[in-house]
Amino acid sequence: MRGRRRIRTTAAAAVALLCVAVLPGCSASGGPADTAKPTPKPTPSWDPSPGSVAAVGDSITRAFDACTVLSDCPEASWATGTDAGVNSLALRLLGPEGVPGRSWNLARTGALMAELPEQMAAAAAERPELVTVMMGANDACRARPELMTPVEDFRASFTTALGRLRAGAPKAQVYVSSVPDLKRLWATGRVSPLGRQVWSLGVCGAMLADPEDLGPAAEDRRNRVRDRVVAYNRVLKEVCAKDARCRYDDGAVFGFRFEGGQLSPWDWFHPSRDGQARLAEIAYRRISAG
Repeated sequence: MRGRRRIRTTAAAAVALLCVAVLPGCSASGGPADTAKPTPKPTPSWDPSPGSVAAVGDSITRAFDACTVLSDCPEASWATGTDAGVNSLALRLLGPEGVPGRSWNLARTGALMAELPEQMAAAAAERPELVTVMMGANDACRARPELMTPVEDFRASFTTALGRLRAGAPKAQVYVSSVPDLKRLWATGRVSPLGRQVWSLGVCGAMLADPEDLGPAAEDRRNRVRDRVVAYNRVLKEVCAKDARCRYDDGAVFGFRFEGGQLSPWDWFHPSRDGQARLAEIAYRRISAG
């Protein structure tokens, strides 16, 4: 009896020694060890005062028609502009002395969401602490509704764009603006004879063509465009939510009521300097919330 007990004790000791030296996945009793639950990865904290800003997007971020007709005016950009009257996001975060060397406006007038991956790669190369995204209006602002970017193509491009950013700047924070409500812009601008005249040149035909036509066919066309913008914003929210360092504006820009003075006096469609200032306020409020 003592011999058997001695043998069992010796065997248990041998197994324990083997577990310690070679097999960390087993227990001293000879069976598999209890599997410990992995420690959850902490969610990165949001920095409300990033030290550099890169902006990607389209004509709104280039402040097209904000200063002179048919021209970009990046100094009035809501994101990275130097105009004190606009008080851009970069001015609020970096101060006047910080904007020249620590902010980059990489947006392009006329850009579609399909171009965002390329812009994001360029932004990543600057290694910014914050990237602002305002893209999608041109995907809906086509000559006709049937030419609007399909929602799944829009989703694929935005997903790829965030992946490009993460490949080069994995810790950069991202602020994503919703696409403005184009139908509300139509309702505001259609009262202007000058606006209607400019729109007749082909500005955002899917929404702005025949601006005084209130018939069912015209209303259906405008509603199709608005529905597509709503779908785009849903994509922006869903894709952004999968990235721990991304914040969507929760539809703040889509819901903002641009008044006449906040639209360009040359096209009654793009934001004026005052409109750019309102966009800067919305962004700063969301980013600085902590």
